[in-house]
Amino acid sequence: MIAIILIALAAGLASALMYASIASGALISLLLFNLTPLPLMVAALGWGPLAATIGGIAASAGLGAIFGLSYCITFALAFALPAWWLGHLALLGRPVATAHGGAAAAMEWYPAGRILLWIAILASALITASLLTLGFDGPTITGAIRALLVSMLEPTGVVASDRKLDALVTIMPPMAATGAVLTMTINLWLAAKVTATSGRLHRPWPDLKATALPPMTLAALSVAIAFCFTGGLLAIVAQIVTTALMMAYAITGFAVLHTVTLALKFRALWLSCAYAVVLGFVWPIVAMVALGLADAAFGIRQRYLRGRPPPLPVS
Repeated sequence: MIAIILIALAAGLASALMYASIASGALISLLLFNLTPLPLMVAALGWGPLAATIGGIAASAGLGAIFGLSYCITFALAFALPAWWLGHLALLGRPVATAHGGAAAAMEWYPAGRILLWIAILASALITASLLTLGFDGPTITGAIRALLVSMLEPTGVVASDRKLDALVTIMPPMAATGAVLTMTINLWLAAKVTATSGRLHRPWPDLKATALPPMTLAALSVAIAFCFTGGLLAIVAQIVTTALMMAYAITGFAVLHTVTLALKFRALWLSCAYAVVLGFVWPIVAMVALGLADAAFGIRQRYLRGRPPPLPVS
């Protein structure tokens, strides 16, 4: 128990330092800030959710004592809570029951697709909560975002037209949701890789090619898209939820791509090119969203795997 507490405190200190590094203004601090939940996630996956809880409380309390209550609350809600909850879900498992009611040695682990859905939910909740600190109605929130953008552009000498400012104000909340989904997903993947490499991951590595969102997610996305055409705060929240769910489907689109390229020669090269194109131009992510949605609607992976010949026996 002493070892767990020490590891938890070390993880909390590392996360707190990464979070506070953004105050330095250095370029590297942006990367460190985005990796803030990584140490707590490593602690959660390697030593249990209790370690992430202790580390998160210690880090939040330390930041609150030094910088103020607002920093404490922000860190706890935006980084400590997601790290604890996602670590808890990743280690959630139950024994597989046999046909005779007995418990088998195999374990059924919480599906990666449901964890991905939780990431989208957490990202939507966090971005919505941050917007509510600006106001409780659409015009107030958009006005605050507009003022923030103007204050950011003024020191650079860039003068944006009203039309461009309106466009930026509109896309800012969805962009923030996109960043939150990607940040949580990458941090959880990195934490799992670190713990698996060190032999501390207490579950088998999941088949990420099979990652699929629950079927009702498609219905939730349809409802969110419909509410995007309303107005005010409801439309802003709907846009955030829609973007977060679409990013989740984009990630499943990459899982589909990994599946349907199994038989290709130079598969690693093709996949690397696909990732490079998405990272370089950004807009091709729309194709990944479409691929993920098509798989959810038509079962592309299941059809592809059914059509493949069985693997050759190993001698």
